[in-house]
Amino acid sequence: MAADVQAAVLGRVVDTLSASAEVETAPSWRALGLLILFSLLNFQINASTFNALGVVLPDMVQDLKWNWTEAGFGFTVLGATVGLSSLAPAYVIRRFGVRTSVLVGVAIMTAGFIFLNRTSGIWTFFTGAALCGLGYQMISLITGVHVIAALFHRRGLPLGLYFTFGALGGVAGPWTVWAVNQLAPHNWRFFWAAQGLLIVILGLTCAALCGGRAWLAQVGARTDATLNAEEPVPAEGGGWTVARAIRTPQFLILLAAYFAQLLVGTSVAALSVAHLTQRGVASTAALGMLSVEALAQTLARSAAAALGERLDPKVMLLAALGAAAVGVGTLSFARDYPSMLLYAVASGIGFGLAGLAVTLLLLKYFGRAHNLEIFARICLVGAPAALGSTLGGRLRDATGAFGSAFQLYAVLTALVLIAATFMRPPALKAASPERTSPPRG
Repeated sequence: MAADVQAAVLGRVVDTLSASAEVETAPSWRALGLLILFSLLNFQINASTFNALGVVLPDMVQDLKWNWTEAGFGFTVLGATVGLSSLAPAYVIRRFGVRTSVLVGVAIMTAGFIFLNRTSGIWTFFTGAALCGLGYQMISLITGVHVIAALFHRRGLPLGLYFTFGALGGVAGPWTVWAVNQLAPHNWRFFWAAQGLLIVILGLTCAALCGGRAWLAQVGARTDATLNAEEPVPAEGGGWTVARAIRTPQFLILLAAYFAQLLVGTSVAALSVAHLTQRGVASTAALGMLSVEALAQTLARSAAAALGERLDPKVMLLAALGAAAVGVGTLSFARDYPSMLLYAVASGIGFGLAGLAVTLLLLKYFGRAHNLEIFARICLVGAPAALGSTLGGRLRDATGAFGSAFQLYAVLTALVLIAATFMRPPALKAASPERTSPPRG
């Protein structure tokens, strides 16, 4: 009976995705194949970077005799490079196509894992983290969202699935480290080598299925035509250019929301295990909470994907920011299982929904034509958000505890929540009536 129910649900998902992909000239299997491959790639890069690094870092600190200010800055380098390189995939995709972006990203990220594997000093670690951050950005959200938005005219479910796989990678990351430790205790060098190999396999497979610029541009144009036939053009952001969009209060609020969720997410991934073990929590329990947090991300994104177009992305954003504030605030004093579970579930829901909500709201408010460049500018806040782990490490070295950093991040997130509560769709009259042709591919 359970198998029948699962088969029926899976069939419904495939039917919905196929219907959404019917606008392309190529068979719908290609759209579904690209969705699956980009989702698996999103899974792997999340499994091998942020959450995994937060678990590997204590062993690296112990073996290489670093302090936590240095270690926290390495995590900051990873996050800051992801943010600062946000315009790179947009440029490469517009000039050379998605396939080139994926291949360049795979090459750079693999080089980063080689540096991490060979780390003997702090600057080698920083170099590896920077290369992983740049490679991450080339093949992660900006590229994946661009392709999925072009392939599917009903984006709630496919984007929800894509983000869900990223969250699943966060679940798998800490336990991948644990599994390697069972085979070779504290062998973090082997872990980094294995991650590089997996990225190469998935990245090359994904690049092989990607079409050229002309194919994706044609598919995107047909997707836009289908959307415009279903709704008036203003509902898809007609008339907005990059310059006009980024000057709106709505863009600034979404920028702040994306910053807040990255600040909370990266700080939890980098510092929560060290914070909880310092407060007397067993290391296995602290690691388990990190996976509970990632599992909550997965379930939240799965629920959002299942609801698809029926869930208002603004409501999703408000719920995400509220949950993130509660979660990271609770983490500051968590010690027993009820408080740790509250932190893990709430922060997981917040981090799980906020990025998806911001992505959907950008498409809803400003349309797809310039979304590649608009979303790239949103992702730039990854650089300052990555300072959260450095600030947390600095406060830990100065005060002996991480708690005050988590409390500060909770307050900042709550302030963004208040601003988002009063956000309304941008008025099209703020845009000039002239239209610009959508950029290619």
